[in-house]
Parts: sequence; C-alpha cells; structure tokens
Amino acid sequence: MQYRERRVADAIRDVVAEVVLTKLADPRIGFVTVTRCSLSRDLRNATVYFSVLGSEEDKRRSLAHLEHARGFIKHQVAKRIKLKFMPEIHFALDEVLAKEQRIGELLNEINPAVDGDAGAAADGSEV
Repeated sequence: MQYRERRVADAIRDVVAEVVLTKLADPRIGFVTVTRCSLSRDLRNATVYFSVLGSEEDKRRSLAHLEHARGFIKHQVAKRIKLKFMPEIHFALDEVLAKEQRIGELLNEINPAVDGDAGAAADGSEV
C-alpha cells in the first residue's frame, strides 16, 4: 500500500470508528471495534474491517446494521475528510483475531507441557 493510500485508509478508519462509537446510538449494532481499513488503488472503494464481541448471530446482525447505516457513515466521513472522490464504504468482519486465537489453541493442544515445564524450571525444583 502506498503512503497516501495508507494515510487515507487510516483517516477513514479513525472517522468510522468515531462515528460508530458516538453517532450510531443503535444497541443492535453491539460492541463493534473498527480494526483496520483497506483501500483500492484508485481510492474508490474502502473496506472497513471490524470485530464484534459475541456469537456468530451477533456478528451477522452487526454487519447488517452497519451496512444499513453505510450512507450515514459515508456522509460523516465526507464531512471530515476532503477528497476529490469519496470512496464507497464496505464492511467486513475481521477474522484475524479469531484466527490468531485458534492458532494459539492449536499450539496449546500440541504442546501443553511447555507452560508446566517453564514453571517447574523457574522454581528450580526439577533439574
């Protein structure tokens, strides 16, 4: 990603996060955290990734409500960021955190004794 793309993406992410936190007073959205934003090379499409605490149903519901509020969010972004063309905003669930957690669980299943051995070695009780 080029420097300008990164700056615009970060600005969009910050504005969207603020709008979701302060302006969208819809409890059906849930506990949404805007994690990152990616832009197309021509700056015409922005994908805002977010994570939600809760079940899969909560995630789907949050995605649906964010998509429903897309026009309002785009208007708020356009008021704060001056661009020649305002990108179309799309929302997507950020699965990176879930994947990281799953990898951690798999590593713990493969080698659960690592945590136990580290504690025993630190005590000096077992040599």
